[in-house]
Amino acid sequence: MWKRSALLAAVAMSSAWAVQAADYRVETLAEGLENPWSLAFLPDGGMLVTERTGQLRHISSEGELQAEPFSGVPEVFVSGQAGLFEVALDPEFEQNNRVFLSYACGTSKANHTCLASATLDGQALTEVEEIFRVTPAKAGSAHYGGRIAFLPDNTLLLSLGDGFNYREESQKTSSHIGSIVRLNRDGSVPEDNPYVGQDGALPELYSIGHRNVQGLIYDAQGQRVLAHEHGPRGGDEINLVEPGKNYGWPKITFGVDYSGAVISPHTELPGLEQPLLHWTPSIAPAGFSLYRGELFPEWDGNLMVAALAGMEVRRVVLKGNEVVEQESLFGELESRFRDVRSGPDGALYLLTDAAQGKLLKVLPGN
Repeated sequence: MWKRSALLAAVAMSSAWAVQAADYRVETLAEGLENPWSLAFLPDGGMLVTERTGQLRHISSEGELQAEPFSGVPEVFVSGQAGLFEVALDPEFEQNNRVFLSYACGTSKANHTCLASATLDGQALTEVEEIFRVTPAKAGSAHYGGRIAFLPDNTLLLSLGDGFNYREESQKTSSHIGSIVRLNRDGSVPEDNPYVGQDGALPELYSIGHRNVQGLIYDAQGQRVLAHEHGPRGGDEINLVEPGKNYGWPKITFGVDYSGAVISPHTELPGLEQPLLHWTPSIAPAGFSLYRGELFPEWDGNLMVAALAGMEVRRVVLKGNEVVEQESLFGELESRFRDVRSGPDGALYLLTDAAQGKLLKVLPGN
């Protein structure tokens, strides 16, 4: 267990950052997880956790990590950044026991981000069905996206990446690469998708011009979709995502290539959306959550961004669509954070990205 008091919470910050912090303690719920990637809460108080290496794990309502993973997980391509990504419960899970899994499928020479639905039946997945895969296939093992968010009209959004070496695809409506897609929960195309009926455009597209969207949430109170994505060296972004909009990659960016080369001389161009916030140098954002709860009232309504390179969770305070404060949290744990979730009990839950990763629970310190 770790504990930090408000008196010890000051972190080196710019004047635009928040300087007040919550008093909290951090408990370890589970450890020995193999590169855990995503967390979902079950109605009975248990949890599902994905491991990038292809396993879906169950933590019981008593907080015990079950020794055996679920059987029936689709075949996953595991290499580099490729693997099993998000697990998300169907909005009607209590009636149908359906879950959704995003994952890399294929081979090193031809692979995709894929989405499957399945029925949770004891410690097994049954009725497993692939409902979507990215077109076209790509080689390599980087930049898959893989986050899932449900909209109030019973459709879902799936975030995708640009495949690292395929960034020009992000500007094409004939490609899913570097986009966010919107699907019905059976994988069919909603008739009101923004590119439906456009000549040569893929009908699943919701927005384009993304690099590698690693965080995706629907804010029910604000009735908006928010996403964050990795930049290269700098230029990580939080975006307000709207249908049919182009978010600019690689035509505009606040980052440079890993070699130091200029990707684009432009940070803005007509017809391309500007981020609500960008980070340079990169914090490598991963999971994304909107905190709602009474345990930390000072965080209520704030965005929580898990960061890999930053080894922190960045708390972002919005006023409307304007970022007014930021705070760096949990740096004392010296961990790469892959996911952050606001729990139904008001606690904050964290997954650390490591070969022996942990599930952590953040509670008030008093």
